[in-house]
Amino acid sequence: MSQNAGMHRSRVATHSAPPVQQAVDHEKIEQAVRMILEAIGENPDREGLIDTPQRVARMYQEIFSGLHSDPAEELSARFHVDHDELVLVKDITFYSACEHHLLPFYGLAHVAYLPANGTVTGLSKLARLVDHVAKQPQIQERMTNTIADALHSTLNPQGVMVVIEAEHLCMTMRGVKKPGSKTVTIASRGLYESNPEKQQQVLRMLHLEV
Repeated sequence: MSQNAGMHRSRVATHSAPPVQQAVDHEKIEQAVRMILEAIGENPDREGLIDTPQRVARMYQEIFSGLHSDPAEELSARFHVDHDELVLVKDITFYSACEHHLLPFYGLAHVAYLPANGTVTGLSKLARLVDHVAKQPQIQERMTNTIADALHSTLNPQGVMVVIEAEHLCMTMRGVKKPGSKTVTIASRGLYESNPEKQQQVLRMLHLEV
């Protein structure tokens, strides 16, 4: 985005309902963790584990904090600028949890969109959107689509493209045990779905041309 364009920003008023928040049941999580520890033959009352149920409950509240609100809320700040060319934020680090085994998967998200009528959002908002969607039990394919759909429906751009590269611990520390293997998923909307040349432009910038 050019410096010139940044000087002509004007805020777009947005009106949306506040996200619905739902408290995490710490007591239920603590009971469940104690049962799991007992089930694997551990003693949940020994020194090293005595506070583990409480720690896990606090951790779950943090890493699953995206469950009860709308990811589009992260894009509430929108601006008009003299810019209708590609906006691409690369290498957004994220951490999520596979819903099949509740093991982490983590990696990089790349988010691109082609503005329409000069409507853009803050660059940090794209990173916040990725983080929000990652913070719930997930599969990578749905995560990729959810980010693309939120951006496409909120900004109404000419096109959206989201690429996620991730390593899944359910593949590296169990099952097939293939450390270092990466899963790449792509979601395209608008021009990036209908125009292969536009899609290849983004992939080339990510060194992922196919």
